[in-house]
Amino acid sequence: MDVANVWWGGIQMLVIGLTGNIGSGKSTVAQLLSERGATIIDADVLARRAVEFGTPAYDKIVKRWGTSIIGPDRQLERSALRRTVFSDPKQLEELNEIVHPEVESLRQRLLDDARQRGDRVVVCDIPLLFEKHMAPRFDRIILVDAPRPLRLERLVRDRALRETEAMDMIAAQMPAELKRAGADFILENADTLNSLEQQVADVWTQLVQEADAGMAISI
Repeated sequence: MDVANVWWGGIQMLVIGLTGNIGSGKSTVAQLLSERGATIIDADVLARRAVEFGTPAYDKIVKRWGTSIIGPDRQLERSALRRTVFSDPKQLEELNEIVHPEVESLRQRLLDDARQRGDRVVVCDIPLLFEKHMAPRFDRIILVDAPRPLRLERLVRDRALRETEAMDMIAAQMPAELKRAGADFILENADTLNSLEQQVADVWTQLVQEADAGMAISI
């Protein structure tokens, strides 16, 4: 990866891509990194913001999929929309084409804010980082992985999803095996929380060292 030092107020900002297939424990890793001082930019949070009532993406989604996906509060019923699109790759791609440009715009604003503040390590939590060919935009990539059966179990247990719905969501993403070669750090999340915390601590130590050394690219 080509690197070029970009300094803001005398402080180096390292921009990290955090990814992992659904049910891998990526959100837990984001929380652990946040506790250590990382600034987290969560794509799921941005996606919800991008489709709030009154936004251009909201209007496009309702026009495409109809008013049956609107809840009593006039916001999108995300579960209803999810059931519709995750079983149909073409519809899922249509939805992504509407939402992702809006998410990118919001993410860039938050990155600009982080630069202005002089944040040292910014972690962009992006589920579809590899699917959307975004890896070259980041200084380092962290992949969180867990065996597929365990991820399925977590989705059914923790998110109250039907097994068929969870399987559709897993199938909609690139297999983790294909992502591992593109990651700088791979966190294995099939053991205890303590094990995951230790892996995160080790990665954090290295990221801070790299930020201090000025190993960053412009994004």
